[in-house]
Amino acid sequence: MISYDPHKWRNHFFDLRGSMFLEIIGRVLLCVAWSAAVVCFDKYVVNVSISSLLHTLVGSALGLLLVFRTNASYDRFWEGRKLWGGIVNETRNLIRLASVHLGGERDLLVSLTELTASFPQASMHQLRGTKIPGMLEVQHPPLQIATEMTAILKEGQRRGTLSDIILVSLDQNIQQLVDYLGACERILKTPLPFAYVIHLRRALVLYCFSLPFALVDTFGWGTIFDTLVVAYIFFGIEEIGVEIERPFGCDYNDLPLEEICQSIRDNLFALVNLEQSAPDVMPKGL
Repeated sequence: MISYDPHKWRNHFFDLRGSMFLEIIGRVLLCVAWSAAVVCFDKYVVNVSISSLLHTLVGSALGLLLVFRTNASYDRFWEGRKLWGGIVNETRNLIRLASVHLGGERDLLVSLTELTASFPQASMHQLRGTKIPGMLEVQHPPLQIATEMTAILKEGQRRGTLSDIILVSLDQNIQQLVDYLGACERILKTPLPFAYVIHLRRALVLYCFSLPFALVDTFGWGTIFDTLVVAYIFFGIEEIGVEIERPFGCDYNDLPLEEICQSIRDNLFALVNLEQSAPDVMPKGL
């Protein structure tokens, strides 16, 4: 995710990184080249202009479709951020409570803290479809880590440190972590309906590539610039929706999962006075 000051226009107005410019420039230039060909054909061969009324009506409907597309994508983005906020809170609550009740069992507390700090990291890799060093053969690393966390709590109960009530309370935090990850996977594996996406894109192409015919009679050579502006705006809005509908990746506008995972690790290790260990690796002996 790109950090920026929304109050300072000049600092980012001409930025290309994260602006969708590079993603849409090809189709926009193709549309502009087509508009130039239409204008030349109209000027030097035969008049090809059509009424602009149809494009006025279609443009209004297309605008509503694009708004719905962007809103649906942002809802997924914001829900993903709330879920990762829940992961932050649950990891803190788990170790906060465990540090009190497992204070006399330092080995269990250290192991639980390391595993809890590893869970968000494993979840990030799971959502991105990447592998974790040390867990290459595990089918679902976050679930495996959650199971190991529960096993540590069970060992605490066996030693007489944790009562049944405290065990259930701590394990509820672990269950919540798994639930949050499952909700993230639901977002990841449920894209917007194909029919809606393909219909919107077909409508965009038809609108932008037929637009020069509606403008050439009124604007002449200015049709080329007008088509450039319209195509840039419409294709850009659609691409923004594509960018943010899967918020767990590595794109410029995706959630800063690396920063969130590192913040969790720092918080938990500081709480139990642990030295920082390398992420992406399962704690030793597990």
